[in-house]
Amino acid sequence: MGQRNEIKHWINGSLYTGKTERHGEVFNPATGEVTAHVDFATPEVIDHAVNVATEAFASWRHSSLTKRTQVLFAFRELMNANKEKIAALITAEHGKVLSDAQGEVVRGLEVVEFACGIPHLLKGGFSEEVSTGVDVYSIRQPLGPVAIISPFNFPAMVPMWFFPIALATGNTVIVKPSEKDPSATMFMAQLLKDAGLPDGVFNVLHGDKVAVDGLLEHPGIKSVSFVGSTPIAQYVYETGTKNGKRVQALGGAKNHMIVLPDADLDLAADSAVNAGFGSAGERCMAISALVAVEPVADALVKKIAERMAKIVVGDGTKGCDMGPLVTKVHRDKVASYIDAGEAEGGTVVVDGRTLKVDGNGFFLGPTLIDNVMPSMKIYKEEIFGPVLSVIRAKSYDEALHLVNSHMYGNGTAIFTNDGGAARRFQNEVEVGMVGINVPIPVPMAYYSFGGWKKSLFGDSHAHGTEGVHFFTRGKVVTSRWLDPSHGGVNLGFPTNN
Repeated sequence: MGQRNEIKHWINGSLYTGKTERHGEVFNPATGEVTAHVDFATPEVIDHAVNVATEAFASWRHSSLTKRTQVLFAFRELMNANKEKIAALITAEHGKVLSDAQGEVVRGLEVVEFACGIPHLLKGGFSEEVSTGVDVYSIRQPLGPVAIISPFNFPAMVPMWFFPIALATGNTVIVKPSEKDPSATMFMAQLLKDAGLPDGVFNVLHGDKVAVDGLLEHPGIKSVSFVGSTPIAQYVYETGTKNGKRVQALGGAKNHMIVLPDADLDLAADSAVNAGFGSAGERCMAISALVAVEPVADALVKKIAERMAKIVVGDGTKGCDMGPLVTKVHRDKVASYIDAGEAEGGTVVVDGRTLKVDGNGFFLGPTLIDNVMPSMKIYKEEIFGPVLSVIRAKSYDEALHLVNSHMYGNGTAIFTNDGGAARRFQNEVEVGMVGINVPIPVPMAYYSFGGWKKSLFGDSHAHGTEGVHFFTRGKVVTSRWLDPSHGGVNLGFPTNN
């Protein structure tokens, strides 16, 4: 893996040793210290990586399904054996507590396990005698070199939403991880090599906008998978498609959790705390808007505040419940949303700005703001931090309208003991992923992950059958074979003479 204080690109099965003109700093968010420098890719390095992936594709696409799945099975075993090491890398660079980091690795491995069954999912159809002596059948084939641009919040899981399926279907891969926490992806690159993946099939490029634009514009890249904020997702989608690429760009979120009057309030309060403040709220499926349908708001806010008082914030390696935010800039941006919410009339019930933690880490305590209105900035925009807003609604219809009128449509949840209300909600809500008494409804790997509206640009969600279709192209063959009488006598077939 090389020295931790110098993170290089991974190209053609090894660390890239060429010179770099620019680099970025990697921090330990719990201490505020710079722990590594990461090389940033130049256009020349990007071109080199794409050429390597293109050359590797020529042979990898023709590797047997058995070979591909054997590599993935071996990779899965290596990931399991090293998941604590990977979790430690995530915590050291992202800041999330170790239990969250380990959970991320496990959820990512579910996609690896799904991809191990790729032979079943690549089976085509066959129709005999569609016309006299004519058969038709369908096949699915890989695209070529594909790019994955992943965010900082899940440096192991999000790449695993994509690359296991891309590899299993015969593509070669270039991952551009977040420059904030790239080490988990580098570790996985080494494990893939150890699992028997041929050199050049999986590559890692580091960098900023230069690297992103280089991949979006390079003619050798056939598809782009992206997860990040909505403005960047839209940019990636528009730029990638303009350059003739297939693109799936997953954007931001404002996930609502509706609590109906008949709900179990203890379950709802526990769920709101876990979903709102887990991983410091830095996840696209975090609950950030809690809609309390009266008359339960006062009781629910009290229960949530009581539970928040027990949350221990600190270094994620030391048994805390919540770690720091990823950078000082992001911590300050999240704090500014609390300022704005208070200035616009919100009631700060629990104020994370008052948190004091020893050292220079990027900490912000969990925050609860009541009486938030739809017109407020804190409600309209994605915060991506440990801030939970409470919006009070008079009815189910008013609560549903709040969800459906918001520009984001990633995930949502409803808490109720009324099956009829839940069934109506799952039918009427305009959101891609729905939880019923489940606060974070992330689908299993054999279903597909993705939202609606401004939360997704492109036609394909991640993993599941949609992921398989995204990384393959359909081809239909219509065939007619002449009767064996043409020379068939030499094969033992009777002739017509």
